[in-house]
Amino acid sequence: MPGSRPAAGPRRPRLRWAWWLLAYASLGVGIVGIVLPVLPTTPFVLLSVWAAARGSERLHRWLLAHPQFGPLIVNWEQHGAVSRKAKWLATLTMMLAAALMLWFVPLPWVKWLSVASMACVCTWLWLRPLPPGQ
Repeated sequence: MPGSRPAAGPRRPRLRWAWWLLAYASLGVGIVGIVLPVLPTTPFVLLSVWAAARGSERLHRWLLAHPQFGPLIVNWEQHGAVSRKAKWLATLTMMLAAALMLWFVPLPWVKWLSVASMACVCTWLWLRPLPPGQ
């Protein structure tokens, strides 16, 4: 038929390599954030799973099946929910980071801007719903 287009196969996103790179780089930064209290883990893991969905099907499946990250990611993707345990862990980590900043950072504006940012994130986090069944 004139003007008809062939059936489209699976679409590969443009710049797949950039999504792949962003996914792995974000995961790397998130893993470093596990041991550095001033660097958050969760946003980088969520960014990694989002980018992996566009650039690395293998990494995306691995993250969803991961024993630690998987349930948290699924709860976030399906319900916008954060578990009580994750909320407490994030809150305690932010409190530790705030204490370290207040003790070691010499510039008052940096201290208070950082602490205020963490307070905003903590408030937002506790306003997120709990996963079903919790």
